Amino acid sequence: MTDSKSVPDFKITKAVVPAAGRGTRLLPATRSQPKEMLPVGRKPTIQHVVEELATAGLQEVLLISGQGKRAIEDHLDRDAGANDTGEAAWAGLHFFHARQSVPRGLADAIGIAEPFAAGHPFVVALGDSILVSRSPEPVLKRMIQVHEQHRPAATIAVEAVPHDSVNRYGIVAPEGEPDHVFSIRDIVEKPSPSKAPSNLAAAGRYVLEPAIFDAIRRTEPGKGGELWLTDALRILLREGGKILCVRLRKGEHRLDIGNFESYFRAFFEIGLSDPEHGQSLRAWLKRRLSRSDK
Repeated sequence: MTDSKSVPDFKITKAVVPAAGRGTRLLPATRSQPKEMLPVGRKPTIQHVVEELATAGLQEVLLISGQGKRAIEDHLDRDAGANDTGEAAWAGLHFFHARQSVPRGLADAIGIAEPFAAGHPFVVALGDSILVSRSPEPVLKRMIQVHEQHRPAATIAVEAVPHDSVNRYGIVAPEGEPDHVFSIRDIVEKPSPSKAPSNLAAAGRYVLEPAIFDAIRRTEPGKGGELWLTDALRILLREGGKILCVRLRKGEHRLDIGNFESYFRAFFEIGLSDPEHGQSLRAWLKRRLSRSDK
C-alpha cells in the first residue's frame, strides 16, 4: 500500500452511475421503462443508488444512460420531486447526464466519464445494484476512506457468494488471506466454479483513479464484443497498479436488479422492511405460504 503520509490531501466528490443497459433479461417489464426505474419497495432502483451516494458525502453525479432512459432524468429532476418525501435525501447532489448510444459494455460506459472526472479519482456505482447496509459506516463510505488514505489504482467492494454462483460475477484473487481490507493479484470475469480463484465477488461499487481511462482505451473487446471493466482492471494490475478490496460486513449485501428472480427477492426484502407496511406484509406472506403448503 502507498504510505498515506506521502499522499496529498484531497476529497473524492464525484460519482459515475452507468445505467445504459437494455435490461433484456427483464422483458417485458423493461419494454417501455428502464430497469433502473423498476420499483424496489417505495422507490425505483436508481433512487436507492443516488441516496447511497448522497449518504457517502458525494456531491456530483454523472448518469450515463442510453436510448429509452429519459425516465431516469425525469425522476431525479428536483423540481419534479419537490413534493416527494424522499427527495431531500439527494437534494444536495448535482446531476450531469451523458449517453452511451451503443451499449458496448461497462468499461466503455465508464470511459465516457473521462471529461467529468477531470483527472481526479471517482466512484462508480452500478445503476441496477442496491447495497443494503445496517452499518453506521456503510461500505461506500469505508471504500472512499480507504482510497483517500492509500491511493491505489482502484478500490472494489466485494462480498462472499456461493461457489456455484461465481460464474455470474467478477471474482477477485486475494493476495494472501483476505481481511476486511486486502489487496488482490487478479480479477476474473465470470469464471467457472472449478477455476474461480475465490468466492469473493465484485459488488457493484468501485473507486477508480484516472489511470483507468487509459487502460480502457487499451482494452480489447471480450465476450459479446463488449469492453469489460474487469479486463481494464487487469491491465492496471499487470502494470504494477495496486487494487484494494473492501469486504461487505455482516448486515451488508448487494441486491442485484438484473433478472426476475433477483428482482423479486429485492422487492420482497425491501418491502418487508417498510416501516409502515412491512409487518403486515410479513404476516400476509406467512399466511399465504402456509396455504400454499397444504
